[in-house]
Amino acid sequence: MTRKLVARLVGLFFLLLVLYAAAMELILRRLVGRAGLPLHALGEASLWAGLIALAAALPVSAWIAVSVSARLRRMSHFAGRIAEGDLSARLEVHRSDEFSGMELALNRTARRLDESFAEIESRRLELAAMLDSMQEGVVAITSEGLVRWSNRVMQQIAGTQIRSGRPLIHSVRDPELLGCIRAALEARELRYGRAGSLAPGRIFEINAAPLPSGGALAVLHDVTGIEAAEKSRRDFIANVSHELRTPLTSIQGYVETLIEEKGASPATTREFLGIILKNATRMNRLTEDLLALASVESPDYKVKQQPLRASALVDDAIATMGGMVVDSGVDLESSGAPDLLVMADPDAMNQVFGNLIENALKYGKSGKRIRVGARHADPEVEFTVQDLGPGIAYEHLERIFERFYRVDKARSRESGGTGLGLAIVKHIVQAHGGRIWAESELGSGATFHFTLRLAPQETVVHEPEDRVSPARASD
Repeated sequence: MTRKLVARLVGLFFLLLVLYAAAMELILRRLVGRAGLPLHALGEASLWAGLIALAAALPVSAWIAVSVSARLRRMSHFAGRIAEGDLSARLEVHRSDEFSGMELALNRTARRLDESFAEIESRRLELAAMLDSMQEGVVAITSEGLVRWSNRVMQQIAGTQIRSGRPLIHSVRDPELLGCIRAALEARELRYGRAGSLAPGRIFEINAAPLPSGGALAVLHDVTGIEAAEKSRRDFIANVSHELRTPLTSIQGYVETLIEEKGASPATTREFLGIILKNATRMNRLTEDLLALASVESPDYKVKQQPLRASALVDDAIATMGGMVVDSGVDLESSGAPDLLVMADPDAMNQVFGNLIENALKYGKSGKRIRVGARHADPEVEFTVQDLGPGIAYEHLERIFERFYRVDKARSRESGGTGLGLAIVKHIVQAHGGRIWAESELGSGATFHFTLRLAPQETVVHEPEDRVSPARASD
């Protein structure tokens, strides 16, 4: 480019020189006629003057050409950097001329582009942060079926195999999700679905929508908890209905028999009335346990914790329940307890020990002994209620604290249990911030454990009040 510019300038100067020579010849002809000077002498003088002028003008023109060419090269390099994405590039402006105005305009353009792209990037990062903070999984798919973007939750659901630029079908195998996205891509309309094989034990609602620029966006909402709650509600209603229907059917049958049988003997009448009373009592127990369970499961349920001695809790439980086991032939005894302070609600603990001891009495009566105790398990105190009965099979231990769950349903109903006692105990212990579990081996009895946290030091000790009536269990 520099050579072309210099060549043009040299050609221009030669043209100017020719014009200069022609003009000088006309002028000299007139001067020769007036002054009488030789024409060739004046021509030589004019020629030398032109050559000298040309020699002086050539370096200047070359310097101007090189300077202009360098500025043009800087502009070309600047444009190349901008095209490659380097929006921080700027041109240096040293003079005030036509080129400097262009350089200033180019710098303003680059600055505005830089600010615009910075704002776009900031908004993109904000959007990515918002999508990452969502509880739903989000994945964007191109029109070719490739993963364009996915948020943190979606990456946790699908695992590390979901990556940008990779086909979605290589990352997830759930047919419902793939079908919804395919329909959104092809039909360009919103599609809904439900995925159950994306993650083990989890269920997701799918919303797949087409994107205006092509591709599709899928949002996955985890409804596992909702499904579990709905299933629990259905099971609860079914269990309550079943538990109520059995005694109601019995009551209805015996009442109809008494009405229809006019000459029933007093003994028969008394027997039937006894059965009716037993079933009515069972319904009453179930109603009370349902109310108690609803209370302890409520978010508003609070226990009034105060510092109590672990040994006093154990002694109080044995004294309170002693009257129940007097006629059963079972020995209720203490296996020892530390003289440590724990935080507990005395009324709630009376219900916990009452339910656990009565449960042991029902199912471990054959062992002829029930032991209640506690031990220090820093930073907690672990309480135990142990029976020496037939024990509980291993497969039942994880579910024994569920509502209406029974190891032996026939035996539980015969003993008057409702299947809610251990569920009530679990919620009370958890409300204290403790844990509860059961350990057992068939033929070796069962032991129920629960923990209470230690009381802070320098607290006032409260002794539990004497109980005149035991807390009724329901399992």
